[in-house]
Amino acid sequence: MFEQRHDPLLPRRDYYHRLARHALLGCGILLACLGIGMCGYHFLEDLPWLDAFANAAMILSGMGPLDPIKTAAGKLFAGTYAIFSGVAFLTTVGILLAPVVHRALHRFHLEGRPPRA
Repeated sequence: MFEQRHDPLLPRRDYYHRLARHALLGCGILLACLGIGMCGYHFLEDLPWLDAFANAAMILSGMGPLDPIKTAAGKLFAGTYAIFSGVAFLTTVGILLAPVVHRALHRFHLEGRPPRA
């Protein structure tokens, strides 16, 4: 997916396209996670969709739920969703930072090396 150590640095336009693809993938992951949380809160806690969105978004961002959880199934879901959200958030950050870190390391390895003929 990324260029190898001996390859030249990716042109800036292609690099921006790579950043955009990674951003779209990260947004897709977060939207899917948000949808899972909304469905869980809506169906297990009988929250209206807007309240389910608010609770899922708050947990996904690391803030915690807004409404008190009443059912045992809702409590199990909330705990599991909180753990899942933490992993999903860290994964998304990794996906967003991968092209930036790769380009910095690739540029570092290219410095001081004579160009290939």
